[in-house]
Amino acid sequence: MSTEEKSLHFIEQIIEDSLASGFPQDKLRFRFPPEPNGYLHIGHAKSICLNFGLGLKYNAPVNLRFDDTNPAKEEQEYVDSIKEDIQWLGFNWTEERYSSDYFQQLYDWAIAMIKNGKAYIDSQSSEDMATQKGTPTQSGVDGPFRNRTVEENLTLFEGMKNGDFPEGSHVLRAKIDMASTNMLMRDPLMYRVLHRHHHRTGNDWNIYPMYDYAHGESDYIEQISHSICTLEFVMHRELYNWFLDQIYDANKVRPNQYEFARLNLNYTVMSKRKLLQLVQDKVVNGWDDPRMPTISGLRRRGYTAKSIRNFCETIGVAKRENIIDVSLLDFCLREDLNKTAPRVMAVLDPVKLVITNYPSDKIEWLDAENNQEDESAGFRKVPFSRELYIEREDFLEIAPAKFFRLSIGNEVRLKNGYIIKGESVTKDFNSNITEIQVTYDADSRSGSGSEASQRKVAGTLHWVSIKQAIKAEVRLYDRLFIDEEPDSHKEKNFLEFMNKSSLEIVKGFVEPSLADVKPNDKFQFQRLGYFNVDKDSTLSKLVFNKTVGLKDAWEEKGKKEENSINNALKEINKYFKVATRDERIAIRKAIGETLSGIANYSLLQNSFKKNINNNKTSLLFAHFILKYSNLKSSDFDKEELSKLYLMSLRSESTFVRSRALLNLLNLEYDSDFVNSFKNEILKLKTTPTKSTTERELEFIDQVLNKQ
Repeated sequence: MSTEEKSLHFIEQIIEDSLASGFPQDKLRFRFPPEPNGYLHIGHAKSICLNFGLGLKYNAPVNLRFDDTNPAKEEQEYVDSIKEDIQWLGFNWTEERYSSDYFQQLYDWAIAMIKNGKAYIDSQSSEDMATQKGTPTQSGVDGPFRNRTVEENLTLFEGMKNGDFPEGSHVLRAKIDMASTNMLMRDPLMYRVLHRHHHRTGNDWNIYPMYDYAHGESDYIEQISHSICTLEFVMHRELYNWFLDQIYDANKVRPNQYEFARLNLNYTVMSKRKLLQLVQDKVVNGWDDPRMPTISGLRRRGYTAKSIRNFCETIGVAKRENIIDVSLLDFCLREDLNKTAPRVMAVLDPVKLVITNYPSDKIEWLDAENNQEDESAGFRKVPFSRELYIEREDFLEIAPAKFFRLSIGNEVRLKNGYIIKGESVTKDFNSNITEIQVTYDADSRSGSGSEASQRKVAGTLHWVSIKQAIKAEVRLYDRLFIDEEPDSHKEKNFLEFMNKSSLEIVKGFVEPSLADVKPNDKFQFQRLGYFNVDKDSTLSKLVFNKTVGLKDAWEEKGKKEENSINNALKEINKYFKVATRDERIAIRKAIGETLSGIANYSLLQNSFKKNINNNKTSLLFAHFILKYSNLKSSDFDKEELSKLYLMSLRSESTFVRSRALLNLLNLEYDSDFVNSFKNEILKLKTTPTKSTTERELEFIDQVLNKQ
C-alpha cells in the first residue's frame, strides 16, 4: 500500500474501492443535504468540507439539496443563510435542488406502494401508534388499520392530499415488519397531514413526506452515488435501502449510505433546537451572535474560512464519536491570522501617560511594522506625542520583582518609540490613578541604531497618542458556556452553565490608521489579541469584536483549576498528620477556598466520582467537594452519594466519619435519604471504635435527633 493510500480516510477508501470494482468515475456524485430549519453551525462545516472536498478530489459534481419536507420549521431565511455560509467557506455547488422539487414524484411512488400492498393509511392517535409499535425488547403488534383494502387506502390518501382531514387524523405508513428488531422498520411513517404554508410550494400540498422517505428517494432522483451522513443515521440505513428497493431500476445508479462521526465540540451546544432556544429566549443576539457556534456567528466574530477548513482537515473523518477541544479550532484560527492580520495598537482600559520632558507641541510619525510574519506587509506611520494612553494594568506604582511593565523608578520601551521611566502619579479623591508622569530618553528611539536604543529594559508596552486616537466600542467575547459539556448532565438545564462573562463591552482607543476600516477587516491588537470589525461599525462609530486572544486563556485556566484540585488533594494528607484542631481547621479552610473558586462543573463532578473509594484521603476530599464547592446536593447522583456515605460511615477514620455526619446534618437532602443510613449511624453509637471521639458522638446524636 502506498503512502498516499495510507493517508486516505475511510470514506475516500470506500470510493477508491468502488472505482476499483468498476464503478465509473463519471457516475460519482455527492450532495450536501441540509434541512432549512436553522443556521448552519461548525458541525455542518465538517460535512460541507467532506462532501465538497470529495467533489474536488474526484472532479465530481456536488449538489446542494435542501431537505425541505417540514414547512412548520423551515424558512427562506435559513435557505439564504445556508447558501451564504457554503460560499463563504469557499465551495460552490453544481446544482441547487430541493426535496420539494420532487413532491409529485414522491407522491406518485407512494401511490404505487399502496397499490403494491407496501403502504397503508393508519388512523390511530400518535400515542396508540407508539404503544402498538412496542419497545426495543418487545415486538410491535399489527395496528387495527394495517389491513385496510387498497381502495380504501387510496381514497383516504387522496382525501389527505386534498385537505379533507385535520392534522393528526391520518398518516401513511410503510408496511414492513412490526416484529423487526430495528424499530425504525416497524411500519414507519411516510406522510402526515400538515396544513402549513411551504416556503417554496405555497399551499399546494396538505401532506408532506417524512424525512426518512424523502431523503433516500431524493438521492436516487439525483443519482447520488455515495450518500454520506452522520453516525446517528446508522440504524436508518436499513430503511433507506428498503425504500430504494421499492423504486430501484437496475439501469440507474443506486445510492449507498455511509456514516461518519459528526463533530462534537466542548464548551458549546450543537443541537439546532437548543441553538434556536438561545435565539428565541434572547440569551444571544440572533443566529449570528459572535458567541454562537453557527458559521455566521463565527464569521462575524472574525474566524476565517481557511481556519475552519484547516480545522476540519485536522480533525479528520472517523467512524467513532469523540469530543474535540474547541482550543484546536482557536489554534487553527491563530495560525491563519498570525500570517495575515495587520498589527495595530489599541488601548482598551486607558490611563493617561504624560512624558514630562517631551515638547508639548511636538508630533512624531514613527515607523511601525504591519506584520513581522509577512515581509510584503510593509510599514505604517503612527503618531507619537507628549500625552499617550496606555493600558491601566501595565502600570503599578510599587511593583513586585517579576513585574515586566511600568512602575515608579523602572524603565520600559514604548512599542516603536522610546524608552520611558516612571516618575510620579496623580490620583483622584478615591486614590485611583488618573495620570502617570514619566520621562523619556530622546536617544532611545526604536530602530535608530543608537547605543541607548539597544538598552535592555523590563518590557515593551503598546500605546496610542491621545490627540490622534480614535474612540471605539470593543466587544470582548468569550465562550458562551463555562462547562465542557453543558448539555450532557442529567436533570440539569444547559442554560445553567451560561458564562455570565461571555460578553463585556468596553470603550477604548485605537490608532488613527484604523479610521477607514470596513466590516470583517481583521487586525491583531498588539499584546491583546485578534479583533474583527463588526457589521455594526460605521465611520462615526467603530465597533470591534474580540475574535481570540493571543494565548489560550481557557487552557491556562483549565490547567490551573486541575492543578488546584490536585494540590488540594495533596493537602488532605496533611490533615491526617497535624497534631492540633486549629491546624486542621486551617487546612480545611484553605481547601475550601480552593474548591469554592472552581467553576468547572465537569471537573468537580469527575473529581467527586474519582474519589469515592475506600481510601480515607479520597473520601474526605469528596466530602469537602460536597461541602465547599458551588455545586448543590441535587447536582450529584444519588447512587454515588449513597456509596460515598456508606463507605465514609464505615471508615476507620473519625475525621471521615465526622465529616460525613456533618454533611448529612447540614446539607439539604430529603429525610428518606438520611434515614437510609440510620442503621449505620446507630452502629457507630452502639459500638464505638478506638478512634471514636466525643465530637463524633455529638454529631451522631444530632443526626439521629434530626431524623
